[in-house]
Amino acid sequence: MLVIVLLFLGFYAGYPGLFPSSRGRVAAHRQSTITTAYRARKSNVQVSGEGIVSRVLPDDRQGIHHQKFILTLPSGQTLLVAHNIDLAPRIPHLKKGDRISFIGEYEWNPRGGVLHWTHKDPHGRHASGRLRRGEHIFQ
Repeated sequence: MLVIVLLFLGFYAGYPGLFPSSRGRVAAHRQSTITTAYRARKSNVQVSGEGIVSRVLPDDRQGIHHQKFILTLPSGQTLLVAHNIDLAPRIPHLKKGDRISFIGEYEWNPRGGVLHWTHKDPHGRHASGRLRRGEHIFQ
C-alpha cells in the first residue's frame, strides 16, 4: 500500500496540472511571473496565463495590424494585448467578460504591461504564442 501511495505522489508531482486541486497553484504561478516582471520593470519575458476582457479597443491599422484589448488578470493587474492579425486570425466577436488564456511575450509599461507575440513566428526564431477563448485557439 505504501508503495502505491509513493508512486501516486511521484506521479502527482510530475504532472501537477492534471489534478483540479493543483490547477489554482499552477495558474497562480503563471500570474506571478507577470506580476514579478511588472514589479521589476522587465520586458521580453515569455509568459502564460488567463484573464477577463475588461475593454475591447479599436484595431491598430497602421503598419502591422493588431487586434487590441485589455485583460484583467486574477491579481487585478491589467494587461494590454496586441494580437498581430496579419499573422494570426482575429478573435471574432470579442466582448467584455470573455475569458482569454494566453501565451506570449510580456513588455513592461507603467499601466500593467503589453502582451504580444501571441502567434507563431513565421521564421521560427521566436517562441510561439497563442490566444484561446473556449475551445478555439488563435495562433
